[in-house]
Amino acid sequence: MNDPAALVERLDRLLPQTQCGQCGYAGCRPYAEAMARGEVEPDRCPPGGDAGARALSRALGLPPVPYDRARGMHKAPQVALVVEEDCIGCTKCIQACPVDAIIGASKLMHVVVEPLCTGCELCVPACPVDCIVMVPGG
Repeated sequence: MNDPAALVERLDRLLPQTQCGQCGYAGCRPYAEAMARGEVEPDRCPPGGDAGARALSRALGLPPVPYDRARGMHKAPQVALVVEEDCIGCTKCIQACPVDAIIGASKLMHVVVEPLCTGCELCVPACPVDCIVMVPGG
């Protein structure tokens, strides 16, 4: 593909848009940009799994590769759920969410807007009272 911008768009569309950072980049688009520049391999996305790594390889004209399991395990789609009775309203989960899928205010219970949640799990370690659980979704 001769058009670098078009290649970035194609790679970004192939990525799962979890914005989880497991690839080492601050989201799917920065990873796509790095792949398009030839700086990184297409095997760094656990949410995309082996199928995603193969699709990225094809788009880049490279031999197919499996995803790098050292970066994390491929999982079924999931979403975050705030256990309401345990939430203290600290807002740390809101700050950690890369897609603004958590709403609430300081000292009030928070809630995850399920259609917006990508299942990245970044809110889980941010919660000081462990009131966020991941449940099947998508």
